[in-house]
Amino acid sequence: MVLLNVLSRICSPFADFYTEKIFPLFSNPVSFITGLLPFSVGEILILLGILLILVGIPCTVLLLIFGKNFRKKTVSTAGFVILLVFTFILTTETMNCFIMYQCTPFTEKYLQHSEHTENQITELYSLLIEKSNDLAEKVPRDDMNCFEFTENVSPEAQKAMKKAGETFPQLKGYYPKAKPIQFSYFMSQSHLTGIYFPFSLESNYNDDMCRTNLPETVCHEFSHLKGFIQEDEANFISFYATTHCSENLSFQYSGYLSALEYVHNEIYNQNISGAFHLTDTISDNVRRDWFRFMPDNYWEENVEKEVIPTETVSTVSTTAIDTNIKANGRKDGIKSYSLVVELLLDFYYPA
Repeated sequence: MVLLNVLSRICSPFADFYTEKIFPLFSNPVSFITGLLPFSVGEILILLGILLILVGIPCTVLLLIFGKNFRKKTVSTAGFVILLVFTFILTTETMNCFIMYQCTPFTEKYLQHSEHTENQITELYSLLIEKSNDLAEKVPRDDMNCFEFTENVSPEAQKAMKKAGETFPQLKGYYPKAKPIQFSYFMSQSHLTGIYFPFSLESNYNDDMCRTNLPETVCHEFSHLKGFIQEDEANFISFYATTHCSENLSFQYSGYLSALEYVHNEIYNQNISGAFHLTDTISDNVRRDWFRFMPDNYWEENVEKEVIPTETVSTVSTTAIDTNIKANGRKDGIKSYSLVVELLLDFYYPA
C-alpha cells in the first residue's frame, strides 16, 4: 500500500489507469453487497472501532497487570489486532481514496480551462439567480413556505448520475442506495451533509439536514464512488447531474441553489462590486432556502444529544478533513470545496 501511494504520487497516468480500469472491478461488487443491507456498514465499522478502543485498552492493561502467565500472549494478541486494523485502514483508504487524489484534474480531462473575467462570474451569478428564482416558485413547500422534499432520493439520484455518465464516461456503472446515518446529530455537529466511507464503499447522508441539500449531497457522494475524490470535482458533478441530467424540479433546484451559494461567496470574497446589485434580485423564496444547513430550532430541540460540545466536534472535524486533503497533495485543504466555482466557469465559459 505504501508503494502504491508513492507510485500514484509520482505517476498520475498510473492513478488514472487504476481509477478508471481497476477500481470499478471491485468497487461495484462491494457497493452492491453493502448496498443490500438497510444500515450503513461504514457507520457500524466505526462504532465497532470505538468499542474496540474503549473495551480493548482497559482489558489489555488489566491482563498485563493480573495475568502474569499470559503477558507475552496478551502483548502479541494486542499487537496483532492493532496491526490488522491499521493494515485494513491503510488498504481501504489507499485503494478507495488516496490513489484517486493523484488523478488528472477533472477540468483537464473533460473541460477546457482558461482564465476568467469578473464579467463572466457576474454573468454566471445572474444565471444562477434566474434559475433558482424560477425553480423556487415550482418546487413543493411546507407550511413555513420553505422547500420540502419527501420523495425517495436514491432512485432519481441514481438515474441522474447514470445519465451524467453519458457525458463523463467515468460515471457509468452501478450506484447503490444512499443511506442515512443513524448518528446524524454527530454529523450535524461536524457540519457534514454527507460522507463517503472508503472501507465499505457506501454513500451516506445526514438525515437531519434541510432537504434543500439532500439531492445535491447524494449525487456528490455518488461521484466519490466513481473515483472523483476531489471535493470541488464532486461538487461540480453533483451540480451537473442534478441540473442537467434530472427532470425532477426539486433536484434541479437543489443543484442550482448550492452553486448559487458558492458563487455568491466567491463574488463577495473577491469584492466584485459590479455584481453586488444582483443580490437584490434574489427572490424571497430563495432567501428562505439558501444557506440553510439545519432546520430552525434544531440545536435547541436536540440539546440532550450533545455528549461532546458542538464547537469541539466541529473544530476536530474541520481540522481532520483539512489535514487529510492537504496530506494528499491538495494545498487548498478544506477550501477546495469552494473551487467548484472555477469548474462552473470552465463549464459555462470554456477556453
